[in-house]
Formats: sequence, C-alpha cells, structure tokens
Amino acid sequence: MITVEIHVDIKNETDLVNARQKGRELAKKLDFSSCDLTLIATAISELARNIITYAGHGEIILSLIQQDNRDGIVIIASDQGPGIPDTKLAMTNGYSSSAGLGMGLPGVKRLMDDFKITSTTEQGTTVTVKKWRVKVA
Repeated sequence: MITVEIHVDIKNETDLVNARQKGRELAKKLDFSSCDLTLIATAISELARNIITYAGHGEIILSLIQQDNRDGIVIIASDQGPGIPDTKLAMTNGYSSSAGLGMGLPGVKRLMDDFKITSTTEQGTTVTVKKWRVKVA
C-alpha cells in the first residue's frame, strides 16, 4: 500500500470543508462504499468543528492504513487548546459544554470502527479514529 499522509490545518469552516473533501478522496482510493464515504466525511466534519469551536485552530491528519489483512483510513484530529477536563463526561450522549446537541464525539465514535481520545487540560486534545473497509467477497 502506498503511504499517504495528508495534513490539513483547521482554522475555519473553509478548512473544515477542505479536510472533508480530502478525506473522501483518500477513502475513495480504497474503494469504500458511498455510505462509508459519507460516514468518514461526517466524522471529519465533527472533529474539525470541535477544533474550531473549542480550540480555535488545530490539524487533521489523514492517512491510509493496512493492518491484520485489512485496509482502512486513519483520521487524527489534534489541537493545542484548553483540553477536555472530563473526557468520560464529554463522551456521554447528550452532553455538551456548548449550546450544541452533544452528538459530536459520541457520534464520531458510533460512525467509526476504532476511537481513541487523549486530552490534557491546557495542553490540548487528540482524537484518533479508524474506519476499516469491508471487503466484498
């Protein structure tokens, strides 16, 4: 598999759209289904929106992965913002520290196959998610 890593700076809505497009394009290289392409793009949008809303700026890194005879896409969203004081609470359905619906991080976790979050107060947050391509026999 060709190693590809795409970095997208996230500062505003235009960057969000750019990251979403680049994620879809990269996932298309693995022949993800149109449904999975939508899920991947939605997850990128939610992660980028969190960066803009809570940190002001950050980065989305997109890459392809091959592991245990599977192909997939990895999305890493990172920022140097205020961090999340209670990640367990932030992962609770319906919880929002802003005026949102509280679907962001829990929603991303449901859309993707693997989800990991690390956050340190005053040092930032990193969310790493993976979506594996289902092989059709």
